Amino acid sequence: MSIVVTGATGHLGKHVIEGLLEKVPADQVTAVVRSEEKAAGLAARGVRIAVADYNAPETFDGAFAAGDRVLLISGNEFDKGRVAQHKVVLDAAKAAGVALFAYTSAPGSLTAALADDHRGTEAAVLESGVTYTLLRNGWYNENYTENLAPVLEHGAVVQAAGEGRISTASRADYAAAAVAVLTGEGHENATYELGGDTAFDFAEYAAAVSRASGKEIVYNAVPAETYKGILTGAGLPAPFAEILAGVDESIAKGELVVTSGDLSRLTGRPTTPITESLAAALKG
Repeated sequence: MSIVVTGATGHLGKHVIEGLLEKVPADQVTAVVRSEEKAAGLAARGVRIAVADYNAPETFDGAFAAGDRVLLISGNEFDKGRVAQHKVVLDAAKAAGVALFAYTSAPGSLTAALADDHRGTEAAVLESGVTYTLLRNGWYNENYTENLAPVLEHGAVVQAAGEGRISTASRADYAAAAVAVLTGEGHENATYELGGDTAFDFAEYAAAVSRASGKEIVYNAVPAETYKGILTGAGLPAPFAEILAGVDESIAKGELVVTSGDLSRLTGRPTTPITESLAAALKG
């Protein structure tokens, strides 16, 4: 039996692997990666490496074995049909007879276009008949704290989220929840709504950046169209800018406030406040 993690060298995957290595022997962990080179450090620590690509179904032949617990970390190639990519992994896992198939999804309350691929993947998981756990991850602290340069440069947090509030948590928090599911019991056919313990709005976030940086930072709420223009002007592809603007519109409606308490319950600890991630990012 192995615990298999796809996207294992990505931002979230790295945290999941580290968490697993604290709980189980390295030879019980399989990292599915696209680049063997990137996984050399994991291989050196005794982690099994499987090289496979969501866009090449044949590469998943033999990636899973009966009884494995699998975490499918959702892909980030928005332009390549993520549901079809995810089904490649799901089909291989089902054919192998895995014991549990966990998937990192999006909050059930989210209606933005970003959620479409997640809902499509969830439907495929349910239809497949595999034993599943849906980890509906909310937004990450790092989505904001890793993009502080323009905020500090212009003295403004610019979003199209109005006065909407959001319950973020750190990548490490979401990874710890996945580790709890992959190494624990009683998570069969469960759906968890995951988010931070405390919601904030962007005026509060701007004030937090001000305090942490010592610079005056204001919140500049703009219309979604303006925000898209800012993002594309900064070099983001138009389709991705559209997705991010759509998420902000959902935040304005309160769709990324998560009140379930599932994340801190699964990890057994409070979630990481945005202020803590901010402090770490500014130390940089």
